[in-house]
Amino acid sequence: MDPLARVSQPAPDISLPDLEDGTHRLSGQLGRIVVLNFWSAECPWAQRVDESLTSLHSTWPQDVLLWPIASNVNETPEQIAVEAAKRELPLVLLDGDHAVADLYGAVTTPHFFVIDRDGVLRYAGAYDDVTFRQRTPTRSYLEDAIAALLAGQQPDPSETPPYGCTIVRHSV
Repeated sequence: MDPLARVSQPAPDISLPDLEDGTHRLSGQLGRIVVLNFWSAECPWAQRVDESLTSLHSTWPQDVLLWPIASNVNETPEQIAVEAAKRELPLVLLDGDHAVADLYGAVTTPHFFVIDRDGVLRYAGAYDDVTFRQRTPTRSYLEDAIAALLAGQQPDPSETPPYGCTIVRHSV
C-alpha cells in the first residue's frame, strides 16, 4: 500500500457517505480545518480516544471539523450506528471498502490526519503518546496540531506513529 497522502502536500480529495445517506466531500471544506479520524466501533483504543476527543472537539472553533471514518470491512453500518450513538458522535462516515484508508495510508484505529484551511495535509499520526507500555498520556499530538494551525503555525511534530487496532481490510 503506497498512500497518496503526504504531509505538507495537498490532501487527496475524498467523498464519503454518512449514516444518514448524506455525502461529505473534502474539497467542499476549503477554509476549514478538517480532522480525519480513522475510527472503529470495536476497537478499545478508538473508544478511549473518543472519550477525550468529544470534550476536546467542543473547545475548537466551529470551522474545525471532525470526521470519524469507519473503514473496517467487518463492521456493519448498523453496528457503527449503535456504537456512534453510544459514544455520542454526531457524524461517522462510511468507508466500507477501505479505499479512503488506503488512499491516506491509515493503518490503525484511531489514526488521525489533519488538513489545513488550504487543503494541505499538516499532521498524520497518533492522538497522543499512549502506547501499550505507557498508558497515561503526557502529550496530545492532535491537540497540539490543531492549536498550531489555529495560531497560524505548522504542527511540530507533523508526523507520529499511529497507535491502536489494525484496520481490518479482509473479511474474517
